[in-house]
Amino acid sequence: MGVLETITILLSCSLCLYLLFFLIRFLQRIWWTPIRIQRVMNSQGIKGPSYRLIHGNMKEILNMKTATMSKPMGLSHNIFPRLDPHQQSWLNIYGKNFLMWHGPQAQLVITELEYVKEVLNDKENIYVKGGIEGFLKKLLGDGLPTSKGEKWAKQRKLANHAFYAESLKNMVPAMIESVEMMLERWKHHEGKEIEVFEEFRVLTSEVISRTAFGSSYLEGEVIFEMLIKMVSLFSRNMLKIRLPGLSLFWKSSDDIESNKLEREIRDSITRIIRKRENVLKEEGNFGTDLLGLLVEAYNDEDGKNRLTLEEVVDNCKAFYIAGHETTTSLLSWTILLLAIDTDWQDKVRKEVLELFGDQNPNAEGIARMKKMTMVINETLRLYAPATGLTRKVEWESKLGRLVLPANLTLVIPTMSLHIDPLIWGEDAHLFNPERFSGGVAKATNNNPAVYLPFGLGPRSYVGLNFAINEAKIALSMILQRYAFTLSPTYIHSPILHFTLRPEHGIQVVLHPL
Repeated sequence: MGVLETITILLSCSLCLYLLFFLIRFLQRIWWTPIRIQRVMNSQGIKGPSYRLIHGNMKEILNMKTATMSKPMGLSHNIFPRLDPHQQSWLNIYGKNFLMWHGPQAQLVITELEYVKEVLNDKENIYVKGGIEGFLKKLLGDGLPTSKGEKWAKQRKLANHAFYAESLKNMVPAMIESVEMMLERWKHHEGKEIEVFEEFRVLTSEVISRTAFGSSYLEGEVIFEMLIKMVSLFSRNMLKIRLPGLSLFWKSSDDIESNKLEREIRDSITRIIRKRENVLKEEGNFGTDLLGLLVEAYNDEDGKNRLTLEEVVDNCKAFYIAGHETTTSLLSWTILLLAIDTDWQDKVRKEVLELFGDQNPNAEGIARMKKMTMVINETLRLYAPATGLTRKVEWESKLGRLVLPANLTLVIPTMSLHIDPLIWGEDAHLFNPERFSGGVAKATNNNPAVYLPFGLGPRSYVGLNFAINEAKIALSMILQRYAFTLSPTYIHSPILHFTLRPEHGIQVVLHPL
């Protein structure tokens, strides 16, 4: 046998072995592992819809969601059956905790409060943020919301410094200036209808640009537009299941577009970083805002504290998107609720006028707002920006009476907890800010695990106080100038599009005071 023939046979054998190995791994992932996990959880009393090969339960979920989302709903705040009909149905059938399947990935849905509390207050790093992939990975990268371990701790420390109390106080003038620009536009709509969701999207983009990145909305507009396109691609593909390894051989048009967007976003943010580095030569520091702290960490001589360029870019992306998406959602739904309940609108306006008169809000007055805080808390209960939280079981562990296998995904359905009548009373589906009159602790009977608009524990949203302050300032300045009622053209269609938003916007009629 010649050398060439020998090499050919060896290559053929190697290829066969590789294909055999790939086939075994493929079958293990889509068949053996799911069946094993299903049996393990069933033996502990955890039931759920049966696993279906490759797609899991995604066909059932997609069919249920398509049915509820295909038409508007009545003007009700009970939006859980619309957004997550599968979870509502399976909670009723299988109880407080059940197993479902996102493709071959097992997901344990938990609503038992002791379990929720233990998972979110995890001090041993058992229940970590799961690794993200696909469109979400391109959108958020490995920044603060998705990183873990020492990398997360380093980034969290930086973010805490950027949003500590004194920094937030210094951001108030920039927030006020941005709201004034928005209200100047509103003068053209007095006595007429205005769509506020888009107005708030521009406002919050302007605020995060000025306060965290030292630039105006116009300078960051290109980045925002690209991020919004990436959010749309993620939302469109969120429920699609892909065969493992398929992306190595075939890419959809959305894959190609998202890859292009990812490169362009990175290039745009890198230019902003390089521009900020030049500030050092002129002013002797990189600035005290979030971007300045990130660029300083990128240039840190100590390797333990230093961030890579990719980490700086990923954190900029994460804060750009989270910094305006969450507040846009909060402002929009608050305006809707106050437009419907004009009595509460009057109560909050009275508080605003007592604290500020016709002057702009200030940090001291913002901290003393009781009625406004009650309304915001109730809005976040009914219309939390995210409908659920997820964690991954890092290694086999015990959660209460359950033994959980490694790599199991845990899903905490925030919305289900927020409208549970056993927790909140028979009026759980109604807008009643009075329930928060004694604060969140009293409203939840000292059980923080039942109220999770921004998470709980060490992984809670670092920009919480930033978002609340911005919302209080914007709402105060609106209430000083306008009364508003819901337009008859408004269509109630809440939709999850990265965060919870109104599918057709929110239309109100402005009545100048």
